[in-house]
Amino acid sequence: MINILHITAHLGGGVGKVLSRMVEHSARQGGILRHTIACLETPEKTQFADTVAANGGQLLITPSRASLDMHIRQADIVQVEWWHHPEVTALLASAMKAPMRLLVWSHISGLHTPALTPDFVSLPARFLFTSPCSAAAPRLAMLSDAARRRTATVFSSGGFDDLPPVPERSSNEPPRVGYLGSLTPAKMHPRFLDFIGAVDDHQICIDLVGDSAPGMKLIEEAAQRGLANRLRLRGYQTDVADVLAHLDILAYLLNPQHYGTTENALLEAMAMGVVPIVLDNPAERCLVDHGRTGLVVTNPTSFAEALRFLMTHPEERSSLSAEAARTVRSRFAIEVTYRSLLGHYMALMTEDKCRYDFATVLGTQAADWFLSAQGEETWRFKDNCPVDLSGNPPYALRENAKGSVFHYARSFPEDRRLAGWAASMTPLT
Repeated sequence: MINILHITAHLGGGVGKVLSRMVEHSARQGGILRHTIACLETPEKTQFADTVAANGGQLLITPSRASLDMHIRQADIVQVEWWHHPEVTALLASAMKAPMRLLVWSHISGLHTPALTPDFVSLPARFLFTSPCSAAAPRLAMLSDAARRRTATVFSSGGFDDLPPVPERSSNEPPRVGYLGSLTPAKMHPRFLDFIGAVDDHQICIDLVGDSAPGMKLIEEAAQRGLANRLRLRGYQTDVADVLAHLDILAYLLNPQHYGTTENALLEAMAMGVVPIVLDNPAERCLVDHGRTGLVVTNPTSFAEALRFLMTHPEERSSLSAEAARTVRSRFAIEVTYRSLLGHYMALMTEDKCRYDFATVLGTQAADWFLSAQGEETWRFKDNCPVDLSGNPPYALRENAKGSVFHYARSFPEDRRLAGWAASMTPLT
């Protein structure tokens, strides 16, 4: 039996789903793997934690550093779930000193802020991306051959066993169009309304499923532009399967600088037979096969053309729907995730434990930890100066959480550099 210690900031969203499903699937495989999950924050919801506990996994909720150090020493493999969260960064940089076999699984693309650097990717025994687009990042071209051999891609998917069968859809009714996910411009395309405005069919109304606060701002802007009848805010929905069962087309238009990879909202929609229209962004290109499982567009005009095509060609829409569901349920099944990770675990078990000094890569102070993932935006953050927001700064810099300067400043209030930078900016709401 191989004892895996997962270290994660929390058990929410896609990370919570994939880790809990890994524990569940491992239990069904006869106990080759034993999972312990150290959660550095108290879970806001118990759904995934309950799944872990019900399937023999051990949960460590906000463990002390002494307790975590003991579990690190006892583990066969330590797996860090990475997306530049302040608590995990601090742990790597200052507290993980024991010998271990270390695997880092990155749940961000690293193409933009928060960025992945060659030094960081090179340090662990294994570094796993969650999308092939990450390995193609220009800054990672400097990886040595030895470091590159220690990298691979494992999509962060918990599978779709919890979803019902693909529903029957009528071709006699007008197709229903929606968007699921974050409604902030850090994730949704900041020119989303330009895409909607390019559609000449004024009868089309797109359901927006996501947090209401940023959604209301979008609705207000739509009203100012005469597009109020094109959007309907549904708010946050707990029964995602029911929402998807009542959609035919997913208008999944993301910010070209978003940091996602496996995009669970997109994959769940495809698994339920909802045909996606996505932008030609790196992560989406790795998930949607244009003309087979969905449509890939480049601008508002091509989006309007793709939407018009799907609205007026029910047979082609039905074919795309069936292929999207079949492909996603097979390609991103939990069995695929499990087998991929198991292969890396078995290879790691042939290697000795060793020590890692992340302070040499991340720095020794909280502000340095934050700066370590700013990539091409690092120049904006100078000591004793306001953040330079000239040019076209990424919306991700102004997120209230997600490893932003506001997130780091709240986590490390004693750091004056972080406090100063955060005070000079206004977060997205």
